[in-house]
Amino acid sequence: MGLHNWVSRRLRRPKRQRAAEAGASAQWLSGTFNETHDSSFPLPRRRNLAYRLYLPAGIGEAERLPLLVMLHGCTQTAVEFADGTRMNTEAQQRRCAVLYPEQSKKANSLRCWNWFEPESLLGHGEASLLVHTVRHILDGHPIDAARVYVAGFSAGGAMSAVLCATHGEHLFAGCAMHSGVMFHAATTALRALQVMSHGAGTSLNEITEKIASERPVGTRLVPTLIIQGTGDQTVNPINADQIAEQMRLLMQYLHPGSDPPTMRAERWIESGGRRYRQQDTTLGSMVLIRSILIDGLGHRWSGGDAHHMFFDPAAPDASRLILEFLLQYRLPTDMPTL
Repeated sequence: MGLHNWVSRRLRRPKRQRAAEAGASAQWLSGTFNETHDSSFPLPRRRNLAYRLYLPAGIGEAERLPLLVMLHGCTQTAVEFADGTRMNTEAQQRRCAVLYPEQSKKANSLRCWNWFEPESLLGHGEASLLVHTVRHILDGHPIDAARVYVAGFSAGGAMSAVLCATHGEHLFAGCAMHSGVMFHAATTALRALQVMSHGAGTSLNEITEKIASERPVGTRLVPTLIIQGTGDQTVNPINADQIAEQMRLLMQYLHPGSDPPTMRAERWIESGGRRYRQQDTTLGSMVLIRSILIDGLGHRWSGGDAHHMFFDPAAPDASRLILEFLLQYRLPTDMPTL
């Protein structure tokens, strides 16, 4: 229980505004999550996190929606990320709520999520703040707690990996990482830059074995979609391979009595004049890992709005690929949602 005993969550009254691509009766809410704490256990400082929340039009009285948590990249805001990805349009069509937390410039001058900080790698720090923000949204809105997903771009993709590694077993039914980095690849800002440029190097096996040694056998792994461009000069495409390899190794370490995951044959798909390679790794009939490598794509969100930085309008549409992949998953019925 620990953290839950001294952290309570408070939400400012949200401001209702029109989303750029929302329907007339959809809701585009603005709010701030604030941490409060028990005076018997003082925190060094109280933290808060601004966010935007999209709720699609026409929610039924008894309806419970899936929730996608979208983590932006460096220099981006929640509104820019929503507009650039066009995720609200996809979410309206698929009846999905979308939460866009926004990193503070006080926490990082470039608005990067600090995915490499040792506190977050243990599930505390920014990871904890994000998780408590998500849980408060679950408390206050018509969300199905068994269908909560997280996706991110660049630093947001790397933080998505952190959230799923530290809180995924009971909270996140699925994960999508666009141009991201594997969990625990770095523990300092300098090392993070090196990993982005060159990958985690020969320490991948050592890192993964250490992660597995700190988790009970049988720990659930979160099904993950990996999207990466071959022309990315900010996040080396080797990182996408390492994310998939880390998950395969974790499956073997944490589920030693199970059949190993099976890597399926590659498929090359044409989409709007651009090719991409799709490769699935399965456990029985379930896709545990889907890797998509997009020919020629740089460090940009595929299929986005080019009016914003870091978005490429050419196909495939990453937002559509993400929701198609994620919405097939839900937390197991025998898994408590804490």
